Amino acid sequence: MRNYKFRLYPTVSQEDVLVNNINVCRWVYNKFIDYTKKGTVSQYDLQDYLIELKQQESWLYNYHSKMLQMVCVQMSGSQKALKSLKENGRKTGSLRFTRYGEYRTFIYNQSGYKLENGKLTLSKIGDIKIKQHRTIQGKIKQVIITKTKSGKWYCSVTCELDKTQPPIINFKKVVGIDVGIKNFAYDSDGFVTPNPLNLKKMLKPLARIQRKISRRQIGSNNRKKAIKFYQIIHERITNKRKDFHHKLSTTYARKYDVAVVEKLQLTNMVKNPKLSRSIMDSSWGTFLQKLEYKCKLYVEVEPRGTTIDCSRCGNKVPKSLAVRIHRCDKCNLVIDRDYNASINILHKVIPSERRESTPVEISKRSMTQEAHV
Repeated sequence: MRNYKFRLYPTVSQEDVLVNNINVCRWVYNKFIDYTKKGTVSQYDLQDYLIELKQQESWLYNYHSKMLQMVCVQMSGSQKALKSLKENGRKTGSLRFTRYGEYRTFIYNQSGYKLENGKLTLSKIGDIKIKQHRTIQGKIKQVIITKTKSGKWYCSVTCELDKTQPPIINFKKVVGIDVGIKNFAYDSDGFVTPNPLNLKKMLKPLARIQRKISRRQIGSNNRKKAIKFYQIIHERITNKRKDFHHKLSTTYARKYDVAVVEKLQLTNMVKNPKLSRSIMDSSWGTFLQKLEYKCKLYVEVEPRGTTIDCSRCGNKVPKSLAVRIHRCDKCNLVIDRDYNASINILHKVIPSERRESTPVEISKRSMTQEAHV
């Protein structure tokens, strides 16, 4: 399966129809929330309840049937996610009603769509202009229409590819990657990528617009305009972060066949009040997710000892977060702590005896790489 994301440019009348479809899906979803208050309901029971709703509210027949059925699938997925959280010991309540503006998608599954000649045709909606910047490969199975908080419209096309051959993996092209706050990524070949920290750079504009929102009267048009500009700033931050993650993950996927990373417990890491904002701003989980589906082979290892152990002799060198240099008293190795951790991450998969180069030789090669960059 492969997903393609394209920008939509609906007219004013088409945008009203799209918003109306979203509101209808939200109304059906809230009906399902009310229907499942007594307990978990299966997807088949939700579909039967949807038929009853159509009989009671005849205007629902004016909307595409598959679009309404996918709300059943979404509701069933929400119940399963809530059940999974409870089984894992998390404190959870019940599913809540969705307010206006929170529900921003609807789905056409298996039928009711057509994409050709720069237009997306949706059943009972019409032709919508689309910016198709890539050629679609495979058979289209699903179309997801999404409205962002800033008012932009996007179309996510899910395609089923033909028979694909398994990739040929070259295990000599392997790299260990250590993610951090100061340096976003430091790999075992000595290449370091600074952390852009996009949110930190935009804290002043965000504080300014938040003060402006607080001064506006609740419910006024000026307050709505200020809120929309606030949402645009957050969207720009998100786009910059995604762009950075995609470019870096693509670089590693093209250069290496195997990527070895730490299995991070991000939920526990963000509990640190001094580092939580920087950790969330870095969004390591999103980057590793992109790296996982782009690389031919993605391996996660336990993070225990990767920072403390010496990558050359294995001697344990305890250090706090403030100490950025690894200094081994036994073998006199002096390198960056993140660089040392990335080599240890790689050693957990490929022992150091099988490696062709030492940390010193890798350091020389990294200096050459940085000179070319």
